[in-house]
Amino acid sequence: MKVLLVNGSPHLQGSTKRCLKEAAEAIASWGIEVEYFELGEGPFYGCTACQKCATTQRCQFESDPANALIDAMAATDGVIIGSPVYYASANGALCAVLDRVFYAASSRFVGKPAAAIAVCRRGGLEPTVDRLNKYFAINQMPVPSSQYWNGAHGTNAREVAEDAEGLQIMRTLGHNMARLLLQIEASGKSVPQLPPEDRARTNFIR
Repeated sequence: MKVLLVNGSPHLQGSTKRCLKEAAEAIASWGIEVEYFELGEGPFYGCTACQKCATTQRCQFESDPANALIDAMAATDGVIIGSPVYYASANGALCAVLDRVFYAASSRFVGKPAAAIAVCRRGGLEPTVDRLNKYFAINQMPVPSSQYWNGAHGTNAREVAEDAEGLQIMRTLGHNMARLLLQIEASGKSVPQLPPEDRARTNFIR
């Protein structure tokens, strides 16, 4: 089994990565493999509603990480996505990529446990986690919890390392992610799949 940890910050060794590492160490302690995915510095594309992904499950823009992230998420058993707080929300570049990842390939992620974490200087942590959790909630992805909102405080990795509660929250999340994955594995094929239904869409403006 493997968990993918997505660093949604342009800083490769910043506060977000520090939190992800804490969760990753907890996950690895259960014998589960971890892998990192770095968003990087861009440039990034927003969705243009071209609808080409409806038939390909790929985004038409190949020069940013969206399709690589689709492949990485599809090949893993669980996902944790981390973001710095920008104006009380997630990194806009990260959201631009995730909009396309989930719109193009959401069916490939159904049933995979996923969680979000956020790092802030002072405020905006809760709406950031809420923003990211919506990707999971509308794609049938179980969300493991921690002991508090999934976040830590600090403007850099050194400051985050001083947030004892924040790091404990990351470890608890990592342990709960690992436990959920092991429980899913132990259940094997004893849990039936959802009955297939065609997607129903209702537009309220007629």
